[in-house]
Amino acid sequence: MDVKPEMYPGYTDEAHPECFNKEAMPQQPSVKKPGQLPESTIKQYFEKGYIIVENFFKPEELEPCKRDIEKLVDEVAQKLYTAGKIKGLFKEYGFYERLTKLEAEFPGSTILILKQGYMPKAFQQLWSNERLLNVVEQLIGPDIVGHPVWNLRSKVPKNEATIVPWHQDAGYLDNDSYKVMQPTAWIPLIDANEKNGCLQIASRGHKTGKIGQHQCCWGGTWYVMLEEEEMRNKLEIDIDKDLEICPVPFGGMVLFNNIIPHRSLPNVSKDIRWSLDLRWQRPTEPFGFYNLKDGVLMRSSKDSNLQIDWETFNKLDRHKEQRKAMDVEPAEESEFDLTMPGPWMKKWEMVHMNMHTDRQKELDTKA
Repeated sequence: MDVKPEMYPGYTDEAHPECFNKEAMPQQPSVKKPGQLPESTIKQYFEKGYIIVENFFKPEELEPCKRDIEKLVDEVAQKLYTAGKIKGLFKEYGFYERLTKLEAEFPGSTILILKQGYMPKAFQQLWSNERLLNVVEQLIGPDIVGHPVWNLRSKVPKNEATIVPWHQDAGYLDNDSYKVMQPTAWIPLIDANEKNGCLQIASRGHKTGKIGQHQCCWGGTWYVMLEEEEMRNKLEIDIDKDLEICPVPFGGMVLFNNIIPHRSLPNVSKDIRWSLDLRWQRPTEPFGFYNLKDGVLMRSSKDSNLQIDWETFNKLDRHKEQRKAMDVEPAEESEFDLTMPGPWMKKWEMVHMNMHTDRQKELDTKA
């Protein structure tokens, strides 16, 4: 028997365009601050749902992130080598190739990188960059909290696990986030282009204020997916005209909201396309992260001397909290477990089974 879409927990026919379109644009700061964008550019963010900002970051603001990523890759390599999973450490390969070599010898190395829950110091500094927060203030106002979900993307060439299908970010979160503006900065650490897998965005795909019916999971991954037919019918997207490829040079970023459909293209180059997803919202609104972890307060209109509490934020590893919420004991899970079950899988119809959904079903049965 077919199950109607409205029977799935993620479904809603509510619409909240006022939370994302032009009427959601806050009053712009009266004081000029470093990094602020022209008001016309901010208006474009609310009209199109995204903006590309080139030449925003200085090399010295991004290079430390690359160094911290190299440390993360080395940590994974050392663990794999010590456990006898790989024959060499591949130290002779650099930032753009070493993880590819690890992936070839131990498929799933990219997933191990993704599951590292600790935020390195350089990522913290970038996320709370004064100039960047001045732009975020233009999008949501002076009170800013970093969202608990952030990602380091290691798009290894020709790797299914790094190709993200069409989706709205809200499709991964609890329904209470459906009317919360959560801007994302997508920051590449290499010149991102169509060949190495930049973003593709459905321009103005947020205009209805609706969340489309997603499905789970895409291919052999843990990703939810949004069919183009649903984008056309429910979100009123013109598939022939509205889909825009978004190349971004090193030093730039894409800023987009949490209900605009987007995907990342395959990487058919020879280098890894590294990037960071960093998110913010107003501290008074729900994160939609299933009460697993709070965000980190970065700015307060009531406290101009606010010190960011990174220690508390880093005490909780969101990936471990997800597994704990599903009654996964640490002893039950291998250090090299490659499955990525999560609460988003319970929101949508499962149309394709794989090791990630199998693990989710196993946990659901146990619960």
